[in-house]
Amino acid sequence: MTTPTRQGILPYQHITRLIPSGIITAPAAIEDRQIQPASLDLRLGKKAYRLISSFLPELSAISSRLDVMDFYQSDLVMYEMDLTGGAILEKGHVYLVPLLESLRLPSTIRARANPKSTTGRLDVFTRIVTDLNAGFDEIRAGYKGPLFLEVVPRSFAIKVKTGQSLNQIRFVRGEAEASDATLQRLHRQEPLLYHNLSDRKPLRTKEFRTDRGLFLRIDLKGEDRAGSTVIGYRAKKNSHVIDLSKVGYYAAADFWEPLYRHRQDSLLLEPEEFYILASKERIRVPPDYAAEMVAYEAACGELRTHYAGFFDPGFGYGADGEIKGTQVVLEVRPHDVPFLIHDGQTFFKVVYDRMLDVPNRLYGVGLGSSYQQQALTLSKHFKA
Repeated sequence: MTTPTRQGILPYQHITRLIPSGIITAPAAIEDRQIQPASLDLRLGKKAYRLISSFLPELSAISSRLDVMDFYQSDLVMYEMDLTGGAILEKGHVYLVPLLESLRLPSTIRARANPKSTTGRLDVFTRIVTDLNAGFDEIRAGYKGPLFLEVVPRSFAIKVKTGQSLNQIRFVRGEAEASDATLQRLHRQEPLLYHNLSDRKPLRTKEFRTDRGLFLRIDLKGEDRAGSTVIGYRAKKNSHVIDLSKVGYYAAADFWEPLYRHRQDSLLLEPEEFYILASKERIRVPPDYAAEMVAYEAACGELRTHYAGFFDPGFGYGADGEIKGTQVVLEVRPHDVPFLIHDGQTFFKVVYDRMLDVPNRLYGVGLGSSYQQQALTLSKHFKA
């Protein structure tokens, strides 16, 4: 395990200090459940605005686009919704939600955001928008102001409520990304990837592929379930609303079509369909690192392989390294053309980032983490 560094992602104990110092503020007290090993869950505010389209506020403050007396005169907002009692966000529509949390970042700290795992597995596209910024999900060092979340349900209508968390934010000091040489050294010392087989053997050096990140493959052989081998799920086009407050409540068959192993161990992905698939390898994230999937990797195909690909320290690792990896669940949406994939095909890339220090809390250790030893798993809203 490496020693603490002056550059990296801020861990749990550092995030807790940002709150009393006024770097993170909110009108409702920030709860301990929001603070993860390397991130902070952000909460939906009291309103949502149904937008005509997505936008980037590079030239004006967001609030100036929302505070209009008559939405019929707005070039952006169609209407507003009250979230305090819960409201339904329809699929295919764009919504903007002011979040409860605001930031006053010092000049030495920047931030990055991404959807939570459960959000991604429901095909809910979210990204942070900040004032006078030309990009999504990246918050510049020294930013002082409110946070807004763009929400686009893609496959299902969802019911949301004030205080719920759809995304999370990480705070970064300096350059955190680990080099390929560092990844190779880590894998030799304490393996980062294991085969998803009963013996759980680590990948050999020649199987361990890096190129500005770590490459993983797709699993299309799956596992036997009640006499049939399920390799993934495809979202149904017509279904009911999913209430995000209901855990273990919905029957998967009402929302998902199971995909079964093909005799050629291949799968044809249709454009703009949404799939849940799994990795061939099992991944580990040591306590002094965090990891993130690359949403688009041109070398692997013209498709999106995830929405919520952030892994906290300890994911697939455990408190003392006793867990031999966890499969990565992929949220896949092809674009433009059909795309044929085969079992064992290189499919996505993961980048590892150094932590500023080892977190006082690790993923899965007393945090009620939902996906620590997952296999091919839908979101927590569905019955097991």
